[in-house]
Amino acid sequence: MSYFDELAFQYIDGEWRAGTGSWDIVDFNPYDGEKLASITVAGVTEIDQAYRAAERAQREWGATSPYTRRLVFERALRVVDEREAELSAAITAECGGTAVKAAFELHLVREFLREALHLALRAEGRILPSPDDTKENRLYRLPVGVVGVISPFNFPFLLSVKSVAPALALGNAVVLKPHQNTPICGGGLVAKVFEEAGLPAGVLNVVVTDIAEIGDALIEHPVPKVISFTGSDKVGRHVATVAASHFKRVILELGGNSALIVLDDADIDYAVDAAVFSRFIHQGQVCMAANRVLVDRSVEREFTEKFVAKVRTLKVGDPGDPATHIGPLIHAGQADAINALVEQTIADGATALLRGGTDGTLVEPTVLTGLPADSPVLCQEIFGPVALIVPFDGEEEAIRIANATPYGLSGAVHTGDVERGVRVAKRIETGMIHVNDSTVHDEAIVPFGGEKHSGVGRLNGESMVDAFTTTKWISIQHGRSRFPF
Repeated sequence: MSYFDELAFQYIDGEWRAGTGSWDIVDFNPYDGEKLASITVAGVTEIDQAYRAAERAQREWGATSPYTRRLVFERALRVVDEREAELSAAITAECGGTAVKAAFELHLVREFLREALHLALRAEGRILPSPDDTKENRLYRLPVGVVGVISPFNFPFLLSVKSVAPALALGNAVVLKPHQNTPICGGGLVAKVFEEAGLPAGVLNVVVTDIAEIGDALIEHPVPKVISFTGSDKVGRHVATVAASHFKRVILELGGNSALIVLDDADIDYAVDAAVFSRFIHQGQVCMAANRVLVDRSVEREFTEKFVAKVRTLKVGDPGDPATHIGPLIHAGQADAINALVEQTIADGATALLRGGTDGTLVEPTVLTGLPADSPVLCQEIFGPVALIVPFDGEEEAIRIANATPYGLSGAVHTGDVERGVRVAKRIETGMIHVNDSTVHDEAIVPFGGEKHSGVGRLNGESMVDAFTTTKWISIQHGRSRFPF
């Protein structure tokens, strides 16, 4: 894994350098425990250097023609294509991603890079009328300046590129902090791709560090105007609070507790396939995953039998094996937490239709049903391979149960009547929901984001322009104004 030796550094002002923090982040393969890299964390000094480099570089980058900026993304696409095998191997090694997961992630990375090509030309201005016949009102869309991006561990390459690429395309500079469990895929690889694509030095900087070393320096620093954070709602709340106290704009893409609803007229075999994928893709470590599978009681028995039978066929093991469906969780602590959650839920009265075992970071699928209505697990995000089957009687109860959560990210409705599905979907309190499909979707031109505790703001498509530019009003008086004194 040459990438892990090559990229185990900070990337600041176009240079790969060691951090000066007081400890090292040790990057492990979550499947076999192999040490992949050791990175001395960035300290507050490096945070300041990264932001100051971004601030300097942004002036010229922001003034560069968007047609010229586009060339960087064209080259970045070629780099991803040329390095696909290496990138896929890195995702498997550092994230525990299966072949399906790695292919899915790289496909979406390409889509977001392609969208960045178009975004570079979308910061369109406007001319508005004025009650004064000799006055002209111009509205300019300008880069915000510098954007701070904090990305998670589950889809680190994608979810870094998802904010980094549009921010750069729109003329901003970026300081990126990847998750400490995925510093290479979430940080080093992103820097390497753009470095090879010819992005000028300082426009993108990567700092590998942790709050234990730098506190809130990444958010409090005076240079960044926007903080784009993807992660848990608990941390997101803190990011929002600190950012607001410093008058910074935030984009928050947070956790979910999505419901996949199977109505009485659904295609059961198809709904089973969609539900299994929605729950178990990347071991369930997906914010859009179907935490809860709600099934009309009239089809509950058929659905449940087929669902459990299909889950039994999922192969758990080495993510490097193309036949593997479920690889490791990100670390042993997460596996222990999932196991403890399942044990407590069963103790509280749930029935295990399938109870998977745990071996280190490998957690076999569990399927639970018969959960008490007040079971805490129904209201929280489960970042692991655990499915909850919840029966309901009719649409109204399905809607009530689906909305009985503080989250509102994604969802799905399965039915033989598309318009019925749309009617139900419109009443589910989520930012995104899909009729007759999976809960796990992301398309580069469609607004992505959640309601309630699942986030603030939207990414993708035109929403990126709103997220990473600011509007400036310049009026021009072609005649002479009359003043009252």
